[in-house]
Amino acid sequence: MTSVRTGQAPAKLGRNEFHLRFRQAFVDPAYDNVAQELEAVEQVAWEAYDEGRKAPRTVKAGPGFADPDYDLSIEWKQTRDRLLAAELRQKDPSTRSRVLLINGSARNDGTCPGEISKSWRMTELAREVLVAEGIEADVLDLSLLNSDYDRHIHPCKGCVSTAMPLCHWPCSCYPNHAERQVNDWMNELYERWVLAHGVIIVTPVYWYQAPAVLKLMIDRLVCADGGNPDPTATQGKKAELAKDIELAGWDYPKHLAGRAYGMVVHGDVAGIEGTRRSLGDWLGWMGLVDSGTFAQLDRYVGYYESYAESHEVMDRDTALQEEVRNVARAVGAAVQEIRAGRVAVVEHRLKNPRPK
Repeated sequence: MTSVRTGQAPAKLGRNEFHLRFRQAFVDPAYDNVAQELEAVEQVAWEAYDEGRKAPRTVKAGPGFADPDYDLSIEWKQTRDRLLAAELRQKDPSTRSRVLLINGSARNDGTCPGEISKSWRMTELAREVLVAEGIEADVLDLSLLNSDYDRHIHPCKGCVSTAMPLCHWPCSCYPNHAERQVNDWMNELYERWVLAHGVIIVTPVYWYQAPAVLKLMIDRLVCADGGNPDPTATQGKKAELAKDIELAGWDYPKHLAGRAYGMVVHGDVAGIEGTRRSLGDWLGWMGLVDSGTFAQLDRYVGYYESYAESHEVMDRDTALQEEVRNVARAVGAAVQEIRAGRVAVVEHRLKNPRPK
């Protein structure tokens, strides 16, 4: 038996601390007019927190689960059912090819920067190519995390490092209604990843790294690589059970394997090659398929030039624009090859001697 190490988590908030934390979201003087109503809502929120009501609405797991009588979160079950339907559609040869285009920049003109990002413009260049080739282009703009009301990608809690079976597919850590960790966008994004036959990431470099909005999504996709599709097997988040299951032998299912990928990484001073490599390593680890040399691009836009004129620099760099279009063309071609069965991407006779 492998022990579960504990002792790091702080004590829960007391009632007064909870009150102060809760009211921080209601500093607008307009809330003074509904003070009594707000007090009533706060009391309900306190009881949910104090009692740990993470999933207040549940449904029996039903057939196909290790424990059919286990009470699953309705929200998790609905997401899981959508993923099963999405997977069937993705594998249906009669459907149109679909590429998920991800804008990884945190910037848009609806928030503090006041201007669109160059990543967005490159995403649009790629989208136009895919649409012209008859491929469905699903544009995911991660900058909406900064401009949309109450939209979140909550951080990964690291369940996988306790034991892989504790990391559920899709993620079951959220929503956590007891701690007001709600409105998690990943419930939608998992479905969009599953529906895609190809993925293109367009991102700038922030301090030698991927922007936080992109990294949040990347971390929450850990469940796609080896995640447990049956939370009833671990009775929710029981670490002891998860450790036992892993030690008995875990097959680390790759839930997104076989999709083609490409990327555009751009910067203004440094960090583009490292970011491109790390993104490629991550996608390859998950079993996605490299679409070739034209599908992985790193470029500087206005190297050591002013930020203020970077869009004008991009306007003049028509070669860069064409290279971005080539990324889309390469991924589109790879998708067609994979769907035609001319590329062996998932099933093969090789066995990984170090599964993880």
